Amino acid sequence: MGTELRTSSRRTEAATQPGGFSLPLRFDQTRSQTERLAQPLSAEDCALQSMPDASPVKWHLAHTTWFFETFVLEPSFPGYRLFHPLFRMLFNSYYFAVGPRHPRPERGLLSRPPLAEVLAYRAHVDRHMAQLLASAVPPAVLELIELGMHHEQQHQELIITDLKHLLSRNPLRPAYRAGRIGPSASAAPIAWISQPDGIRQIGHSGDGFCFDNEQPRHRVFLDAFEIASRPVNNGEYLDFIADGGYRRPELWLAEGWDAKTAQAWDAPGYWELCDGNWQSYTLNGMQPVDSRSPVCHVSYFEADAYARWAQARLPTEAEWETLAAPLPLAGNFLESGHLHPLSPGARGQGGPALQVYGDVWEWTRSSYEAYPGYRPAAGAVGEYNGKFMSNQYVLRGGSCATPGSHIRASYRNFFPAGARWQFSGIRLARDIGPLRREAAK
Repeated sequence: MGTELRTSSRRTEAATQPGGFSLPLRFDQTRSQTERLAQPLSAEDCALQSMPDASPVKWHLAHTTWFFETFVLEPSFPGYRLFHPLFRMLFNSYYFAVGPRHPRPERGLLSRPPLAEVLAYRAHVDRHMAQLLASAVPPAVLELIELGMHHEQQHQELIITDLKHLLSRNPLRPAYRAGRIGPSASAAPIAWISQPDGIRQIGHSGDGFCFDNEQPRHRVFLDAFEIASRPVNNGEYLDFIADGGYRRPELWLAEGWDAKTAQAWDAPGYWELCDGNWQSYTLNGMQPVDSRSPVCHVSYFEADAYARWAQARLPTEAEWETLAAPLPLAGNFLESGHLHPLSPGARGQGGPALQVYGDVWEWTRSSYEAYPGYRPAAGAVGEYNGKFMSNQYVLRGGSCATPGSHIRASYRNFFPAGARWQFSGIRLARDIGPLRREAAK
């Protein structure tokens, strides 16, 4: 039986923010959603760390609270008293300017503070945040609060992905929750959407929130290209496996082949061959691999190898954004409750481009780097994105674990090429030759 997590009402009265939304209400909803994700878990579940790249749920609960205490309450709430002085060090992630940090690979060793104390920490900070939000808050502080809420939504996704890895390491293959994954239906064959060459604008525009790495908006020139109408599904990836995709070094980048060999990859993450049939660990427990759903938990190396095998390539992030920008922000997100990619037909989507948002993050061939004219924010929050612009690739579109209000066409996620524990998948692209380039204009 899971530890009971009380989601406080945190009702506050404050002026409605521009755009017609209540910032206190949105803060309450964001904080409550994080606690709901932890609701089915035991204290033991919340304390464990399955690999250095993942973090315990308890740490996520505390770190998202640390953000508001450190960057909002301490400098902006008169007379604020820290809940615990040592939490500044324990739950700092990577902000060198803030001070020392507990080593990331050792977060699972923090049996103390217990889960109950972390929940008390959240209640303490939320109580003071409610008082602050009920007052006249300077615009600069409101921007930090907005950043903190989107930061917490990122950790909501990480709770799901880190927990999936943790539970998959248990020989019992326990389910996060019981029940079947959502419905599945046949998907149409991949079609190719042609895009003519020309100058495009990419990057965030408008008045809504974005992270600093999405700016400045700028021009790019794109040669004519084609992009797939939907992500690669499991059935198509099974063809790659059957054709020796994991045994053919000519398909792989050298570093990818080394990673595949060292880690004995022969299928996507969480797949297991059982009595001749592929099954996959999901947050609903072990399930047969559904050939119609998008393949996920593949590294950049696997995505690139598959693209070569399919006589295609991965799109650049500018090509991906060109496809996505006109489309509505709709898809299979965290709020759908499936916590697993679905086939496109299962949601009755129409239009030429399917599953652009949600289901799986889509690898691009673009290295994660600064846009022309990028400048990180001043102070410690400037460490949020810019310091990671090295040895990573960009993913786009969000996944079944991404909060729906968190994603947009310009959103840039990024991971190392060997990462597989995220819900990462593949959308193909290919160049258009001279004759077809003229037809695409």
